[in-house]
Amino acid sequence: MYIEKADRGLCAPKGFRASGVHVGFRRNKRKKDLALIVSDAVCSAAAVYTRNKVKSAPIRVNVEHLRDGRAAAIVCNSGNANTCAPNGMEIANGACRLTAEALGIDESDVIVCSTGVIGEPMYLEPFETGIPKAVRKLSYDGSRDAANAITTTDTAIKETAVSFVIGNKECLMGGIAKGSGMINPNMATMLCFICTDVAIAPEMLQKALDSVVLDTFNQISIDGDTSTNDTVAVLANGMAGNSEIRGEGKDFDRFCQALHAVGSHLSREIARDGEGASKLLECIVSGAPDRDIARKVSKSVIQSELVKAAMFGEDANWGRVLCAIGYSDADFSVDDVDIVLSSVRGNIEVCRHSLACDFDEGLAKDILSESEIRLLIGLNQGDEDAIAYGCDLTYDYVRINGRYRT
Repeated sequence: MYIEKADRGLCAPKGFRASGVHVGFRRNKRKKDLALIVSDAVCSAAAVYTRNKVKSAPIRVNVEHLRDGRAAAIVCNSGNANTCAPNGMEIANGACRLTAEALGIDESDVIVCSTGVIGEPMYLEPFETGIPKAVRKLSYDGSRDAANAITTTDTAIKETAVSFVIGNKECLMGGIAKGSGMINPNMATMLCFICTDVAIAPEMLQKALDSVVLDTFNQISIDGDTSTNDTVAVLANGMAGNSEIRGEGKDFDRFCQALHAVGSHLSREIARDGEGASKLLECIVSGAPDRDIARKVSKSVIQSELVKAAMFGEDANWGRVLCAIGYSDADFSVDDVDIVLSSVRGNIEVCRHSLACDFDEGLAKDILSESEIRLLIGLNQGDEDAIAYGCDLTYDYVRINGRYRT
């Protein structure tokens, strides 16, 4: 399947508008803090949520709203997570009601999300004044404003779009995401919203999303902390005009490939923007007995604080990598593991057959001096592979999180 990059982020597909405005959740009046995403037609909708036992009020509302697999709008604030607020459910439901009234749609067709500090008082007033403002600002070119409005400690906007063909119809898919700290989705603070003009039945959309998150969003780790608010939501309005995807087959596979392309790009950008990070880390495991083992091994390595610290220090301490491989929650042999460090400066093998091998420390340091590092791990006992995305652990991570609330 040929997938092309496209412009305009989540507004690339037909019939989607978005906006981002400041309404008062954040003290900084220059920072947008309310995003609105609206489809011109009611969509098939699917979502996955955090597995944290403590869940935000918006997640509990969304579970109910998406029981019929339909939605037409997403409203999201940043600056307050609406988690453990005494009136949290009232606020989440109120945000949906206000959005529905402003757009002339059913309240149950609104997805609501929040991100920010946990356990802070939450108020409806910013929604009351802000939602009409966001509606007036809606634009078919509004993806970047919406992407900005959902950020918290992010230092970069995360958006992407792709073009592909299903049933001789050009289809588009775009997405935005936020995430920089408290990132260890275990689907499941990370949020991602994806829009597409593909016609697909709700149950098949959910099936596609459930599958794709296993190799994309579930394979990110910044700090090992799973947020209470993690949500990935997908809207599909069918305006591309393809025959509706109602079962598995070639069209469904093409859709999943496009969804994977969007998800993997956004996952990579979230990892790159980890709080305080100076390096993007990718752990690529090959030769695994099965895909699940490959996923677990790559994620174990990318989560290791000792590995992350070594990468920050540009120290080729491969023993930490092998150690993380060994304590991963997977059943495989560790007797024939190869480890290669890689960047644009080249590749260097540092471990062969699970044993030390001679290597040039100077070259290894040069390789690790780059801003993008790949840890290539060969298990040599199968044909399956997986990738996990993470970042190094720097002094700035502690500084940022030492005063996150204040």
